[in-house]
Amino acid sequence: MRERLLAAEKVKAIDWQDGVLHLLDQRLLPLEEVWLAYDSAAGVAGAIRQMVVRGAPAISICAAYGMVLGVKARFSAGQDWQQALEADFQLLAESRPTAVNLFWALNRMRERLKRLKPEEDVLAALEAEAVAIHESDREANLTMAQLGVELIRKHGNSAQTLLTHCNTGALATGGFGTALGVIRAAYLEGLVDRVYADETRPWLQGARLTAWELAGEGVPVTLNADAAAAHLMKTGNISWVIVGADRITANGDVANKIGTYQLAVNAMHHGVRFMVVAPSSTIDMALTSGEDIPIEERDGRELLEIGGKRIAAEVETVNPVFDVTPADLIDAIVTERGIVERPNAEKMAALMSRKRLH
Repeated sequence: MRERLLAAEKVKAIDWQDGVLHLLDQRLLPLEEVWLAYDSAAGVAGAIRQMVVRGAPAISICAAYGMVLGVKARFSAGQDWQQALEADFQLLAESRPTAVNLFWALNRMRERLKRLKPEEDVLAALEAEAVAIHESDREANLTMAQLGVELIRKHGNSAQTLLTHCNTGALATGGFGTALGVIRAAYLEGLVDRVYADETRPWLQGARLTAWELAGEGVPVTLNADAAAAHLMKTGNISWVIVGADRITANGDVANKIGTYQLAVNAMHHGVRFMVVAPSSTIDMALTSGEDIPIEERDGRELLEIGGKRIAAEVETVNPVFDVTPADLIDAIVTERGIVERPNAEKMAALMSRKRLH
């Protein structure tokens, strides 16, 4: 299946060329495809914060490249790059607080610096590490896609109706996608009749990005309002809800895009299976449960305005962009290390003791 998946790749959102990071501006999709170039750590941090790039794996890759750009800039300016790099590290770390992949990538870059040999080229070593993070995520996507398909087939070998939330495809990762990667692979295997895509307010990642990715590949996709999901589970013969994750704790609780928790509750009520797909870099074993996850809250103008034009009354807002789904609502967590069904602390610890499968 791996070769079929590679042949099906069409979308790329991150491109590292000649020491410059190029990002497809996801704020403008699907109406415009505009690439932006970044040559500084501050620029990359701004791109992450301003949602030019989003999706936990994609953010981690960009942060790694941001560290390379930080070192490059310090060298060019003749500065003490080691001391100055801490400022870049902090700037990138603060760009989005919930997705743990970001911190995982930054710490991996920092650890690479600690292992430098006296004769090594600092910039070349860091660049190689960032590229390795990028390529590793792509391979993890392919492994998770195949494992997810096996899980879907285990519960039914005919074409099924799926529902997904937010965007977890090529735009959110370094390759094929996490949850959307499983869906795309399942379609190639004849296991998908239709995909319902939640619009995903307030940034409309489902409407603008997921629907665009799936439609571009000929996958039958139907866009629905977030509030229609329970009705569709009741009437639409949905067999799986498949989502990604921004952080998974040691007990299997999952932080993901706001609206995921209510999907899981509704799925449990309607007997719909619930699958989370994420690389092991998303798993934070330092946090006991979802209660410990910092939840990012963004500017309320995201609710009050569309395209800079006000659409709502003058009222107070609350705009958390993630919520936490308890482990007991999750049927399976799929990672590149393997699958955990009905996750709990013991099973998550066992998963993290395994080697990656690719």
